[in-house]
Amino acid sequence: MKLGLYGGSFDPVHLGHLLVAQAACEEFGLDRLCFIPAAQSPFKPGSEPAPAKARLQMLRLALAGQPHYEVDAQEVTRGGVSYTMDTVRDYRRRFPDARLFWLIGADHVAKLPLWRDAEELAASVEFLVIPRPGEPSAPFPAPFQGSMLKGYPLGVSSSQIRARVKAGLPVDLLTGPAVAEAIRANRLYL
Repeated sequence: MKLGLYGGSFDPVHLGHLLVAQAACEEFGLDRLCFIPAAQSPFKPGSEPAPAKARLQMLRLALAGQPHYEVDAQEVTRGGVSYTMDTVRDYRRRFPDARLFWLIGADHVAKLPLWRDAEELAASVEFLVIPRPGEPSAPFPAPFQGSMLKGYPLGVSSSQIRARVKAGLPVDLLTGPAVAEAIRANRLYL
């Protein structure tokens, strides 16, 4: 089995995330892709994401009706700082014969050696790099390896969406209507 793992804040989830997931499944033949929202990123210690309950709700709304995608709340349930290797160990234990792929933004590739238990992580997963439109991607630092996704790079970010919400601008076409409605209903990012 080829299993994709897509970690991040998803604060909020947007169409760029969904297009990346589709590209990963199509280009690498993934059987399933798990969206894994972080409780707290170790690289954003001063940043507090929207409440976990709201981020999980938005992910479930965005992925409704998509049989190859699922939401895994383990990092949120664990709480504290979310470390990728803890999650990868859990997947290794539950799916010992699976080939694991971790989706990562191109802007994080150079920082991989700084990740907790980096050498074990490099030996445990293959990385699928999400290109950033207009930005060059860094080569993988040893011993990491992986591949660049080709399809669907979309120049939208969660921080842009949060800024648009704060400015009173619409986000429906960037997040999808169900997620935009959840943002409004929960009064997020104001």
